[in-house]
Amino acid sequence: MRSYDEIFAIAAERKGGAKALEAMLVEAKPEVAPTNLPEDRWLSAMTRGVFQAGFSWKVIESKWPGFETAFKSFDVDACAMMDDTWLDQLLKDEGIVRNGAKIQSVRDNAVFIQGLRAEGGISDLFGNWPATDFVGLLARMKDDGARLGGTTGQYLLRTLGCDSFVLSKDVVGRLIAEGVVDKAPTSKKAMAAVQQAFNTWSEQSGHSLTRISRTLALSL
Repeated sequence: MRSYDEIFAIAAERKGGAKALEAMLVEAKPEVAPTNLPEDRWLSAMTRGVFQAGFSWKVIESKWPGFETAFKSFDVDACAMMDDTWLDQLLKDEGIVRNGAKIQSVRDNAVFIQGLRAEGGISDLFGNWPATDFVGLLARMKDDGARLGGTTGQYLLRTLGCDSFVLSKDVVGRLIAEGVVDKAPTSKKAMAAVQQAFNTWSEQSGHSLTRISRTLALSL
């Protein structure tokens, strides 16, 4: 496995030099840190991620005001109590994407967020989750949340400003080239190997998972 500096050099050569690459790696800061994000915004982000999966992101974006209205601004306690009458109304609501399984995931993820209150709340728990065990956070979301596995959880955490890697096609391609995995990682063993590789590159460079992930993507 090559060092971070070696992979950075590969990416820089592809993107017109180190200065040009650095400009691409500037990390945008969210308006609200994940540790201060209200529960309803976590549920909103989860829902957006679920509905965007396998669907046009532009369509979801254009309909998002309708989602906010339909799901009562993603009030967690209200969504957790979604009954059949409300569900039937949502299945007829043309202001959202009427996918029954994904609509029900809003209720399930609201219950998931409620359960995290006993551990200090989702903002404190997820916002302060150690980057050295990011795969542990992904596993928690996949196991206890609804439809939050795969890159869905990775992208929503990145969007909210959590230090994260996203296993896009290009990132996976670089991981394969470096001998970290031999295919897209899905097993616990493969994900542990990915985490170890990112931890090593972070120790070498002092950089975040987010920056390292983007460097890997731009190197291929």
